[in-house]
Amino acid sequence: MFAKTRTDRRIIAAIIITSIVLATGACAAFQPVDANGPRANVPAYPVGLADPTTRLEEASVAWYQISQHYGAPGKTEANLNPYTGTLQGLPANTIAVVLPKVGTQAEQTEEQTRESLRRFIVEWRQLIGAESEQLSLVERTDEASGVKLARYEQRPFRYPLRGEFGQLLIRFRPDRQVVSLSSNCIPNADRIQGALNALTPKINAEQAVDHVRTQSTMPSNAGLTARQLVVYARPNPDQSKGLQLHLAWEVEVTNGPMRTVYLDAISDQVIAELGL
Repeated sequence: MFAKTRTDRRIIAAIIITSIVLATGACAAFQPVDANGPRANVPAYPVGLADPTTRLEEASVAWYQISQHYGAPGKTEANLNPYTGTLQGLPANTIAVVLPKVGTQAEQTEEQTRESLRRFIVEWRQLIGAESEQLSLVERTDEASGVKLARYEQRPFRYPLRGEFGQLLIRFRPDRQVVSLSSNCIPNADRIQGALNALTPKINAEQAVDHVRTQSTMPSNAGLTARQLVVYARPNPDQSKGLQLHLAWEVEVTNGPMRTVYLDAISDQVIAELGL
C-alpha cells in the first residue's frame, strides 16, 4: 500500500514539473521582442550604396579598356567621382572621343543626334553608371560657341531622385567630337530599388509642412506646400561609404529664405534646404 502511495506521488510530481516546464516555454515563446534588439525584417535606413571601393576599381578597369579602344597611347588614370565611381571628366589630351555616326549626311539631324547620343550612352554605360532606359533627356541646346549640350536626369526609382546626383552632361561639337563628359549617376540602382520600396513614411504631407515650419527659420507669411515624396541622395557622413538615400518630403517654400526644403519622411528631420 505504501509503495503504491509513493509511486502515485512520483507520478503527480512528474506531471507538475512537466506542466511548469511547458508553461515556462510557452511564456518564453510569447515574450515581446526587445525594442532595442535587432529586427531582421526592418530595412536598414538610410539606404546606403555599397562601399565604393569595388565600384571604383571596376570603373578604372572599364576606363582602361575603353581608352585603349579609342587609341590611348598608354595607361591613364580615370577621373572618377569618389561617391559613385562614375566618370566626372575626360582626362585632358588623352583620347579623341567621338559620338557614333548616324545617317549618311555630312551633318546629322536633331533626331539622328539624339540617337547618336543614345548609342554613346550604351557604349559608355559602365563609366556613366546608368542604363540608357534610366536616363531622360531634359535639355538639348546649342551654345553660342557652337558646342552642343545634352543634359540627362537619371530616373531609376519609384520616387523622383533629388540631391546633387543622377545627372549626366555631354558637350560635343557639330562634328560629333565630345568636348566634355561628366556623370554622377547612381550605379546599380536596380539593386536598391527593393529596399527603397520597402520604406514606409512615418509622417504625412500635412505633418511634413508643420514640422518644416518648426524646424526651419521661416517668416510667418511663408507658404509651405508638401509636393511629393522623393529619394534624396547625399554623401554619407563617413565619406568612405559613398552615398545615403533618404525617403523625403519635398516641401516648396514661397515668401521664405529658401525655395525648397527636404524633410526626411522616416527620421522627421530636415536634411537639405535649397536657396532662392
